Amino acid sequence: MRFENRVAVVTGSGQGIGETYARMLAREGAAVVVAEINEPQGRRVAEAIAAEGGKAEFMEVDVASTASCQALADTVASRFGGVDYLVNNAAIFAGMRYESPMAVDLDYYHRFLEVNMNSVLYVTRAIAPLMVSRGGGAIVNQSSTAANMDAGGAGFYYSLTKLGVNALTGSLAMELGPKNIRVNAVAPGPTATDALDVVPKETLDAIVAGLPLGRLGKTEDIANMVLFLLSDQASWITGKIYAVDGGQIRRAL
Repeated sequence: MRFENRVAVVTGSGQGIGETYARMLAREGAAVVVAEINEPQGRRVAEAIAAEGGKAEFMEVDVASTASCQALADTVASRFGGVDYLVNNAAIFAGMRYESPMAVDLDYYHRFLEVNMNSVLYVTRAIAPLMVSRGGGAIVNQSSTAANMDAGGAGFYYSLTKLGVNALTGSLAMELGPKNIRVNAVAPGPTATDALDVVPKETLDAIVAGLPLGRLGKTEDIANMVLFLLSDQASWITGKIYAVDGGQIRRAL
């Protein structure tokens, strides 16, 4: 129960890895705000957490809208009084287009950057004051091992946004550290979620064959790292990006 009597906001937590973040935080005592643009999915997760005896509330948000992010923060403040933890997980991934820099539709490109990268800044700016009011807190941003890979043209914007998330993580850690707010990021490798259903089996098999641990990640694998980074056990860790990827990215620090 590392998070008993604490409040956590998890964006994009109506499915996939974000849902696991929300469920595991609730199981360890946190009151969880399921911040999600998809109302049916968000309500489903909040109700499932409540059915397990946890505390959760669905709140609709478009993370690409600064007004919507501020409305989320205002609602959280009125319901809970403050926030201790934020997980910036929301992103476009399942069903994303694969287009090259010279061919991508620019409206889609701009929306993609807003949701996958700029939202980290928008949500953090809205929520951080609620952490300051509690004496500090912790933020984990969702990056990806794709930030370290050549996108090969098609879908380059996904790698681009995750590189941006890494840069934002360091900048926010510097600015918010004096306010006792830690900011880190987790970079999942290939993880078994519905979002991978569009990947051909032979492609997935080749990816797994290249992993030292020889399997796709589970959402719980990623969530265990996120919960550690949010917890007091990581009280002297900030500004870092942690790959949880079965050894996909191998390097010495």
